[in-house]
Amino acid sequence: MTEDMLKTAVLYSAEAPNEEQTRRFRDFVRGKYGKDVDFRWEKTEDMLGGGFRLQIGSEVYDWSVEGRFQQLKEAIQSVSKRNQNVVPLIKETIRSWTPEAIAQEVGVVTTVGDGIATVSGLENATFGEILIFKNGARGMVQDIRENEVGCILFDEDGDVSEGSQVKRTAKTAGVPVGENFLGRVVDPLGVPIDGKGDIAEADYYPVEAPAPGIIRRQPVNTPLETGILAIDAMFPIGRGQRELIIGDRQTGKTAIALDAMINQNGKDCITIYVAIGQKTSSVVQLTNTLKKYDALSHSIVVLASASDSAPLQYIAPYAGCAMAEYFMHQGKDVLIVYDDLSKHAVAYRTMSLLLGRSPGREAFPGDVFYLHSRLLERAARMADEYGGGSITALPIVETQAGDVSAYIPTNIISITDGQIFLESELFFSGQRPAINVGLSVSRVGGDAQTKAMKKAVGTLKLDLAQYREMEVFSQFASDLDEATRKQLVYGQGLMRMLRQPQYHPYSQHEQVIILVSSMAHVMQDVDVDEVEAFIKGLLEKFRRECPEIGDEIDREKTLSDELRSRIVEVAEAYAKDFLRRRQ
Repeated sequence: MTEDMLKTAVLYSAEAPNEEQTRRFRDFVRGKYGKDVDFRWEKTEDMLGGGFRLQIGSEVYDWSVEGRFQQLKEAIQSVSKRNQNVVPLIKETIRSWTPEAIAQEVGVVTTVGDGIATVSGLENATFGEILIFKNGARGMVQDIRENEVGCILFDEDGDVSEGSQVKRTAKTAGVPVGENFLGRVVDPLGVPIDGKGDIAEADYYPVEAPAPGIIRRQPVNTPLETGILAIDAMFPIGRGQRELIIGDRQTGKTAIALDAMINQNGKDCITIYVAIGQKTSSVVQLTNTLKKYDALSHSIVVLASASDSAPLQYIAPYAGCAMAEYFMHQGKDVLIVYDDLSKHAVAYRTMSLLLGRSPGREAFPGDVFYLHSRLLERAARMADEYGGGSITALPIVETQAGDVSAYIPTNIISITDGQIFLESELFFSGQRPAINVGLSVSRVGGDAQTKAMKKAVGTLKLDLAQYREMEVFSQFASDLDEATRKQLVYGQGLMRMLRQPQYHPYSQHEQVIILVSSMAHVMQDVDVDEVEAFIKGLLEKFRRECPEIGDEIDREKTLSDELRSRIVEVAEAYAKDFLRRRQ
């Protein structure tokens, strides 16, 4: 505490202290701070139940009935959090509890509005610390200046007024975590909002935590299968990877993330969906879809809706990541979806401008890159000696008119390990998922694929690139030779092969069968409009007549030349039968 703040001690009570009480107060201050200070008494009617409140600078010793009750309440809460059978312990705590002269640093609200409060007097407050306002509202220190701090509010600011008191808690912002959160919908503070009652927490994790260091990580080399053929074949995602899903609005970004979550059924992988600035009705629909496909039991939905304040939208992805870290530290695999970080950046910009920070490009503050890098770097695959768990992140970013060179998209592209670019033109032409093969990439590549998948893919990306190039030139040609025509038909067939209905993820052996058949030109003579029906019938034939092929691929995760030949043989026989029936 500074010298200026130690000049005066103010005693608030209903009655004036006598000489003996005044002497004891002076001795207490001298013993606590090592010097004498001016002492004055101020009458207050706030303490009708008795007691007093001693304020020295920004520190307050609350010896009122209300203050002692608050101390007892905190002692009971501390016991309740640490123990399961709390009733006898609470009784014992009440019997043995004695009040203590504990200093609380107290500040005063100078301005409040739009979810932001400016507080003076909290000279020792730290960034990210939780503050408690007199009406019980919670806030977090987000801006530290010379004589005041800027605080974002997590509760309604209607009851927070200028001049009201604010207390430090010396605790950083955190969120309750635990197994009981699976299957539930919660807000960014961990409070359930699905109407199913309270959730018993197992622990309390800080929302802001440092990312694991290099030594604690291991390489990303284990696939996290999405069940989407185009992704698993060409842009594989590994456990611990960060793969961006980017595209204009209404191009199927959330659909891809949802399919990936559904595909984790039975694979011992926890999934977390963080909705930032989404319509509540959309999240309700998504939750019902997860429930319909038996995926909600291994999922947590964190919702900061469009109607929530900017501070809640800002903290949502960090809270979701803290919940994911709880499971990762237990050695489990987690898939977390941030939908979407564009709205998260806008919420942070709103907060920053209200806090008075200088705007930069597109009015975003200068640290907007750090906003997302410190979040996405927490995705990792831990080394075996540290549990071997992983967090795989699928951040979603919305572009405007396909502009991937805008500020926020380029920032996040540079942080992540690849991106899946969805194109409006492809989406509206019926190519769904509308993945642009040319602009999409996975920087982990084949390291995150099984040997079977790697071998089955073959030259798929190269063939599609040649098809796209040939398609452009064929638009200007009036007469095509037979080889060019066949190449175009083959390319069209590959594009149709990559179409996939939503909520119908393929298993690994189904993807291998489709890829091997396609790369062997088995579908060359199948009409483009009938490719999807052909694939459906082909998979049914393998499931019914050759289940041992699928079992071997799933078990061995390799594709021998002999097995490949058997797949092609069965596929060619089915193609002949299919074409004969279509004639």
